[in-house]
Formats: sequence, structure tokens, C-alpha cells
Amino acid sequence: MRLWILDTDRVSLIQREEPFVIEKLNRINPSLIAITVITVEEQMRGRINSIRQASQSGKEEQIIFAYANLRKTVDFYRSMNLLDFDRAASTRYTELIRQKIRIGTRDLRIAAIALSVDGILVTRNWRDFQRVPGLLLEDWTRQ
Repeated sequence: MRLWILDTDRVSLIQREEPFVIEKLNRINPSLIAITVITVEEQMRGRINSIRQASQSGKEEQIIFAYANLRKTVDFYRSMNLLDFDRAASTRYTELIRQKIRIGTRDLRIAAIALSVDGILVTRNWRDFQRVPGLLLEDWTRQ
């Protein structure tokens, strides 16, 4: 069976418990759901930036909230199957660069990981990801 690989936006919807996405997620064997290390990078950058901004504001409640969000994110990722940007993904990424696929670097790395494991990328960013030849896409926010 193929893996369903959740992009950063889908992960955010799951973390916010968006009903339709949660319903779809619950119908799939958890061992077939994965995220990429690129998604972890994107979310952690955001969480660290929030902590930095809260710290600069000096407002205690904002700092507490920012650290609580970081903790929730770490806990969430502990329960997920994580796909690395490994040699196979790096090779696919290089091939996509040579093909002059014009999407963001991190999106291209996510696509390369999905291609390297023959997975299905769950995203609503079809505008960019459909430019990647051979990449299978699904959007769980569509009925």
C-alpha cells in the first residue's frame, strides 16, 4: 500500500482538528500516514519565531503560549511516521531541479520525498505540486 504524506498545511489542519480532515485521517491505517522532515522544519521555524517575537514583547502570557505551542508540536510529531530527506529523496530533488520545476525549495523537497517512496501527497496546493511530473496528489478538504 502507498503512504499518504501530509504537507505542512494538512498537518496544521489536523492540529486544529478540522473535522473533515480528521474524519478522513481516522479512516486510514495510521501506519500508512506520514509527514516529511521538511514539514517538521517548517513548523518548528514558525514555533521558534513565535517564541522569539513573544520574548521581545516581554509579555509573559504570550511567552507561555508560544512555548506551549512548541510543546504541542513536539508531542504531535512524536506520534507520526517521519520520512527523511535521504539519498533517494536528494536524488529525486536533483532530478526535479534539472527539469526546472519552479516551485518553492521546501515544497520541491517534500515532492522529492513523496516521489522517492512512491507516496501520495495530501495537499490543497495543487497549483504548485501539480507541476511535479509523476507526483500523486489528494486533497482531503474536498468532499
